[in-house]
Amino acid sequence: MSTTEPPGADREPLEAEAPEGFDELLKYTLTGYAGGVVVGAFLDSIGLQRSGVGQWAVRSLAGEGESLLEGVFALRRRLSGRALGMAEAYSWGKVLGMAVPWVVDGVSRVLGVDVYGVPGFYIPFFYGMSDQIGANVSGLLFLRGNARSWHAGFAAYFRHPVMLAGLGLIVLVPAGLLAARLFGFSPSTQLLTALEAILANLCWIPPLIGWRFDRLRRAKNS
Repeated sequence: MSTTEPPGADREPLEAEAPEGFDELLKYTLTGYAGGVVVGAFLDSIGLQRSGVGQWAVRSLAGEGESLLEGVFALRRRLSGRALGMAEAYSWGKVLGMAVPWVVDGVSRVLGVDVYGVPGFYIPFFYGMSDQIGANVSGLLFLRGNARSWHAGFAAYFRHPVMLAGLGLIVLVPAGLLAARLFGFSPSTQLLTALEAILANLCWIPPLIGWRFDRLRRAKNS
């Protein structure tokens, strides 16, 4: 390829790509859920029901545990020399979004926010969705790179089922968390913290949709 060709010129159109690997991403979410529940149950059993560090660990596993494994997936794809695909771009975005909730959580506690009541409803949102926000931004950049213009990139974004599913979650999840807190839910134990993180972490939905559409696309083109 000539060095004067624009980035992404060697990529095939999105519809002609090989299997994306969204099915692998689905497995990672379940692994994170299981880790959060196990750690939460252990911390409750030793009397650390309200440990802030414990909540950080539980939420990181149940809300973001899949992002660590997706980082391994993305790195493996990169080292294999394959052309950048949506699943890989999506995974890199999730990894880059992981640290945001740690900062939000720590600053909120320092400022005296009631992390167990209504005022702290946004904390599990960031644990569950900051990586999804990163994934959507990364996905948009990927689509823009393929389309080679922002106008076409945004048009592709709003046609892509994975991106639309992620955007819907980013909007709906905080509303659900706020409603739960208003109705009296409180993460007063680590298991309840894990449950809240799992319910907030619906990041398995976009990969599920991506896997389904990828299967339909390949069946149509076979």
